[in-house]
Amino acid sequence: MSIRDHSAVYGDLLDVLAEGANAKRLLAFRLSERLQARLDNLLEKNREGTLTNEEVAELDAYEHFEHLVRLLKARELQK
Repeated sequence: MSIRDHSAVYGDLLDVLAEGANAKRLLAFRLSERLQARLDNLLEKNREGTLTNEEVAELDAYEHFEHLVRLLKARELQK
């Protein structure tokens, strides 16, 4: 599935979330320091090739989340 397909799949949800979102809060959204530190750790282990299967799944979840946040921010900027 391409990125364009993902956008279509999430489109309706993104519209609803963007409509009810506080624009400043949404656009300023960042992971907490704790979660960012965990993500940084996973990325480092990925570069080293030392991720466990569980960590691969965790990193994949972060990547999906980041993609959703980027799409949501893009929707907000289009308003």
